[in-house]
Amino acid sequence: MMAALYLRLSRDDEGEEESASIKNQRKLLRAYCAEQGYFVYGEYVDDGYSGTSFDRPAFRRMIADIEAGLVNLVITKDLSRLGRDYITAGEYTERFFPEHGVRYIALNDGYDSDSPYTDIAPFKNIINEMYARDASKKIRSAFETKMREGSYIGNFAPYGYEKDPLNRNRLVVDYEAAPVVQEIFRRLRGGERLSEVARDLNRRGVESPIVYRCRKHGLDAGKYSGRGEWTSQSIYKMVRNMVYLGHTAQGKTTKVSFKSDKMIRNGQEDWYTVRGTHEPLIDKETFEIVTRQSCRRRCEHRTDFQNIFSGVARCADCGRNMSTTGSRSRDERYNLVCGQYKLRGSGACSNHFIGYNVLYHAVLEDIRRQIRLSREDREAIAAALAEPEQQGGPDAERRTRAAAEMQRRHAEIDRLLMKLYEDNADGKISDDRYAKMTAAYESEQAELAGKLEAVERSAPEKRPGGGDRRERLYALLDGVTEVRELTRELVFKLIDHIEVEQGCFEETEHGREKRQTIRIFYRFAGPEEGQAG
Repeated sequence: MMAALYLRLSRDDEGEEESASIKNQRKLLRAYCAEQGYFVYGEYVDDGYSGTSFDRPAFRRMIADIEAGLVNLVITKDLSRLGRDYITAGEYTERFFPEHGVRYIALNDGYDSDSPYTDIAPFKNIINEMYARDASKKIRSAFETKMREGSYIGNFAPYGYEKDPLNRNRLVVDYEAAPVVQEIFRRLRGGERLSEVARDLNRRGVESPIVYRCRKHGLDAGKYSGRGEWTSQSIYKMVRNMVYLGHTAQGKTTKVSFKSDKMIRNGQEDWYTVRGTHEPLIDKETFEIVTRQSCRRRCEHRTDFQNIFSGVARCADCGRNMSTTGSRSRDERYNLVCGQYKLRGSGACSNHFIGYNVLYHAVLEDIRRQIRLSREDREAIAAALAEPEQQGGPDAERRTRAAAEMQRRHAEIDRLLMKLYEDNADGKISDDRYAKMTAAYESEQAELAGKLEAVERSAPEKRPGGGDRRERLYALLDGVTEVRELTRELVFKLIDHIEVEQGCFEETEHGREKRQTIRIFYRFAGPEEGQAG
């Protein structure tokens, strides 16, 4: 007999006794082969692979050796080592092994395919699957509980963060990668394209998130990194991740079944979103601007045309972004239409179409009207819009929250050090253990003190009057003295969004004309209505 010893262990088996370990499986199977006089052709070990899937490297290698005629006996500790999917396990025990002249023995279950008493095997396979199903439910329930609490359960922290050494379910700032994240958001807010930022980061040799992760965790970069460089797609995914606002959003995908690796994407309403779980890297305004800008087409344009209103112009009825489409008019090369209508037709929304040049000139003229305001007019607008805001804005709020968290942790360590001293005095912990733990806590306190000092140094001087809308108005219009043409950067600097209503045609003394209302929402004001004819 040419015996193949198959050994498997996974997280499903953590609750079993020590005999389930690979070491003890090997000892049991080799002792049996020595007793029976079977020649061991080879060992096939899948350590860390679930029994619900048969796509395991060592198992596939054993099957290949069986098909090559090198093995005619397979031995496992029990039927569950072969697998916990009763249908596939039955396929192997009832069809594949007999068809290839392979005898199969599961020692602890008393199963031997050469014995006439094998009727119990299908029932044991079902029980093994039920065990795996129950373990899967318990694991999923535990993960859902953690996600509801805002605990981070991912294997790796998002780029820009790392797992807290004292609480692996909590994110803290990674001060090596965080500046790169902040640079990306700052440059995209300034109007740079995703592809331009990606090219510059690659040119400078900045490690991409996956390469950085592999280096930091000692992983094989060749196995995980793929192209190993920054791409428009990777940056696009990053800037849409609300983790950089200090929020945790998990449960974005779900497995079809505990026996399948296929994942389905959940709608955002089904995510587990908990706000304020960690320190943010980006303020809300920057995040919203960059996210909206990045919604435009992420590849290079093949024509000279660029829709500067992409992510800004919206359908007034359904709120969907306006999408570019060709025009049959001799005066217009392109129209903007409701994205919902373009995707699903008139059953979802009306077209709301507007000529691109019509919108361009209407917005250009309204911006010109805004910047032609006298100083007195601007003062009147600012006074009407004035509302109290928190001194210092979102950055100051983030610094205050971070400083408070560090101070809280500093005080907590003081209490822990006092408790350690008492435990050491009572003989509950050894002097050596006391010295190591004290040194670790004191080192963390010193690091916290340095971070607190850095936060205090980074706080800007307070200006009288606070950061109200008056200051935002002047900041937005600063340097904009004459506008000859619209650019994407200018549109995003001044305008929050534009709403386009459904137009209608009217008979006038000049003939048939189109009347359509657009509303421009400036960053320093409410809606300004304009007519596009």
